[in-house]
Amino acid sequence: MNNKLTKLEIYWILYDVGNSAFVLLVATILPIYFNHLASSAGISEVDYLAYWGYATSVATVIVALLGPVLGSIADTKNYKKPLFTACMMVGVIGCAALSVPTSWVVFLAVFVIAKIGFNASLIFYDSMLTDITTEERFDSVSSSGYAWGYIGSCIPFVISLVFVLLYDSIGITFQMAMTIAFFLNAAWWLLVTLPLLKNYKQTHFASETKSVSDTSLIRSSFSRLGHTFVEISRQKHIFYYLLAFFFFIDGVYTIIDMATAYGSALGLDSTGLLLALLVTQIVAFPFALLFGKLSKQFRTD
Repeated sequence: MNNKLTKLEIYWILYDVGNSAFVLLVATILPIYFNHLASSAGISEVDYLAYWGYATSVATVIVALLGPVLGSIADTKNYKKPLFTACMMVGVIGCAALSVPTSWVVFLAVFVIAKIGFNASLIFYDSMLTDITTEERFDSVSSSGYAWGYIGSCIPFVISLVFVLLYDSIGITFQMAMTIAFFLNAAWWLLVTLPLLKNYKQTHFASETKSVSDTSLIRSSFSRLGHTFVEISRQKHIFYYLLAFFFFIDGVYTIIDMATAYGSALGLDSTGLLLALLVTQIVAFPFALLFGKLSKQFRTD
């Protein structure tokens, strides 16, 4: 098998490079800034940590409820790319808009919207894999996306750190430093996504290809969704896998979302926390590629 990535595969991987910048921002700088806003409003460290956890949970629950429906609708011909674009833009605009609120409540609301857009875009992004590569390359291309996402997200993050940690030396306010960080990461996310938006075409879709009204489309999507749930209930190994994966990935993202927030609430040095998370991104890069190679040696079905 040819291991060289095609242009379309590279464009798909680039979206991981873009959205991972938002993931790293959420895991590092965002909780510190929210702590700043909450502390200014007299919110205790305990309540600050709780509110941050509530916000991430709300975004996760909303996407969990909408995900199956959105995924089913995206199976309709010519719907995947527009829905992906819409969700991606909600995330990008939301990321940039995080620089506007001075109230911690409004900030959390904007964050929830941005995170919903980000998570929803992944529903369509992951399903694009069947359109941009062949089945035997799924593992290697997917692992490359993770790997380059880890290392690529460090570029806007390091630049952001310069402004956030050295804002006083540069001669700007902390608020201005955060504004630069939010806009920089939003611009990075959008720009590296453009090649995928320009070149992606949906080639796999549900069998119904005739034009339908929005009401019929939703009805058809729920029908397909119901059929999928029936099939899952008949195949216990798939049901157990999905259940196990739900708890596994929930734990992973809880650690990602809450690590810096928890450390900040405990009073740990912010600079040390940020640099430690940067190191984890760099270390994760080669191991993501290694796991992709190992997938060729072991059965994954």
